[in-house]
Amino acid sequence: MIKDVNQLLDMAASADKRKIAVAAAHDSDVIDAVVRANRQGIADAVLVGRGKDIEALLEKEGMKGAFEIVDSESDVDSAAKAVALAKEGRVNCLMKGLLSTADMMRAVINKETGIRTGRLISHCMFYSVPSYPKVMINTDGGMNVAPDLEQKAQILENAAQTLVKLGYDHIYASCVCGAETVNPKIQATVDAAALADMKDRWAPYHMDVIGPVGLDLAISPAACRHKHFEAPGCGEADILLVPTYEVGNGIGKTMTYFAGAHSAGIIVGAAVPMVLTSRADTSDTKLASIALGALVG
Repeated sequence: MIKDVNQLLDMAASADKRKIAVAAAHDSDVIDAVVRANRQGIADAVLVGRGKDIEALLEKEGMKGAFEIVDSESDVDSAAKAVALAKEGRVNCLMKGLLSTADMMRAVINKETGIRTGRLISHCMFYSVPSYPKVMINTDGGMNVAPDLEQKAQILENAAQTLVKLGYDHIYASCVCGAETVNPKIQATVDAAALADMKDRWAPYHMDVIGPVGLDLAISPAACRHKHFEAPGCGEADILLVPTYEVGNGIGKTMTYFAGAHSAGIIVGAAVPMVLTSRADTSDTKLASIALGALVG
């Protein structure tokens, strides 16, 4: 069990050093995170983008000549060259730099040159807050807008596989809805009940899935006792499976801005994980996300 996102840094530093390819690395915030990851023994990097700009940024950090640089002509070219490095097996992880998510994802899912695996690609965001005793994954608040039942099952599998790679031997997942009762008029509750019944599908991950449950019953033992709700893992979720993008995005931003959460996020489901951070993310979040990508990669 991981208690805090910051543990990822120690875990990654003590593991074999991985290598990431950064697309459009000509950005001071990105270079700062990559340099910190390198100095802490977390990951080496291949920096793809405007070569002269990258060299200038590295020189300011006192790291001139410390990384391999691949020059590119455009954002699209940067994404393609970074993905090619992953496809060739030269890197274990990708990172999106100063380019749009759309340009990056087009390179990832390209049928001829991309790194799709046949699995659904989804976003796993790790959060730790002082009021909760361990890290939780919020998924999917970044990729899939309104997943159907099978897509939700694949999103849940992606999150479970991520935790297994981090050493988890038992996982609790909650399918978050507005309430804990199944209402045929509310598809999210119907899907949640169906997911909870897929016990054979979750057995390989040693995962208990419950739902539908409100957020309170997913993370609060006190709420479970008060409502007389009993189910394996109630009140102690490792994974929060949300019904839509908006719900996941809202929960995530609430934890960040109201609860002071530490966070780290990656895209999973392709041949290698991808670090996809926002310009608004702190340097610590970028560094923790690189550590997470290195570990899962």
